[in-house]
Amino acid sequence: MTIWDSIILGIVEGLTEFLPVSSTGHLTIVSKMLGLKIDDPSITGFTAVIQVGAIVAVVLYFWKDIARIAVAWVRGLANPEYRGEFDHRMGWYVIVGSVPIVIVGFLARDLISGPLRSLWWVAGALIGWSFVMVAAERIGTKERPLTRITFVDALVMGLVQCLALIPGISRSGATISAGLFRGLDRVAATRISFLLGIPALVGAGVYELKDALHGNVGAVPLLVGTVVSFIVAYASIAWLLRFVAKHTIEVFAFYRVLLGIVLVILLATSTITAT
Repeated sequence: MTIWDSIILGIVEGLTEFLPVSSTGHLTIVSKMLGLKIDDPSITGFTAVIQVGAIVAVVLYFWKDIARIAVAWVRGLANPEYRGEFDHRMGWYVIVGSVPIVIVGFLARDLISGPLRSLWWVAGALIGWSFVMVAAERIGTKERPLTRITFVDALVMGLVQCLALIPGISRSGATISAGLFRGLDRVAATRISFLLGIPALVGAGVYELKDALHGNVGAVPLLVGTVVSFIVAYASIAWLLRFVAKHTIEVFAFYRVLLGIVLVILLATSTITAT
């Protein structure tokens, strides 16, 4: 992998990590276009590690919220009097919502880094989950703000987040859709999606670091890709929060379908190979 490859992939990661379009799907497609072996463990590791850059962007963007939640959670552990506070409960919600993907991701690690790296999976997931996103927008009542989130909301969003281990579905697309189905408004679903992404993506990045470093990637491209993803992701977070406050996520669904169809045509005509 060259420095230019890592810069391009860092930009793609930063742009797509928090948009409901599947960063893993886009990274897989772009990696293939750059001539990289998408089923190589070191490339899989690289795409997981540079996601940490995007997560650092989330932590910095929501630093005050995260610090407040962390303090309230610890304080509630020590003193029952504070356990009814929203921020204390939110700390538990993030923990509970993060547990499923940790378990499923570990158990399915070989499947994720192997057969699911096929572009056929990416194309199918891009198209298929788009219909779920549209349904979430049209069926969800979108009447509950973040302060009215419940334990069940967090658990459901955490369980659905596991589906994002399939490249093309999108972690944010899965969690936001689940939140909308549960009746949360778009901003609430998006903000909890950001928070749920922190443990999941940091864990994946740390776990895959060894493969990225010991393969054909190298430390310098890995560092460059991570820094670039951080810079681009920080801007993407601010934009997405402003966007969902006033617009439907259906526009992303239409884009996903179009990209999926183009990918199917390229695969079916043998213009590109699946792995």
